[in-house]
Amino acid sequence: MRQKNFSIRTKAALCPALPLSRGELSGLCARLCAALDLGRAAFELVIVDDAAIAALNLRFGGVDAPTNVLSFPGRRPGEPEYIGEIALSAPAAYREAALYGQDPAEHLSRLIAHGLLHLAGFDHGEVMETKTERAVRAARAAAPH
Repeated sequence: MRQKNFSIRTKAALCPALPLSRGELSGLCARLCAALDLGRAAFELVIVDDAAIAALNLRFGGVDAPTNVLSFPGRRPGEPEYIGEIALSAPAAYREAALYGQDPAEHLSRLIAHGLLHLAGFDHGEVMETKTERAVRAARAAAPH
């Protein structure tokens, strides 16, 4: 498995709401990066609430509403592996998992993979959907049992 090259930040109040522990989330991110062949790409995953993601969505997308995940591709001087930041709404992930009849942890995996693909330069479409689903399956298969 790849060396951890990412950080995970979350508001303390959201921790009980997550379907995965911090360690499980870290392992999931590592497995998704491996499945997506992102090498040593570094990124930040920020778990937020609906209010925070709605503010980001308004500021950067012009949409005054919460969403599930936003990606902010970027580079940092002196950090050639850094590809950007993913903001993910834990409440939105839970709502969508219930709506789609999915396991919350698997839906969270799907949203993170989606965000990583945006950081890697992919746009919405069939190729991105296929890569997302393959990565989710590979990450699940590689998970410790």
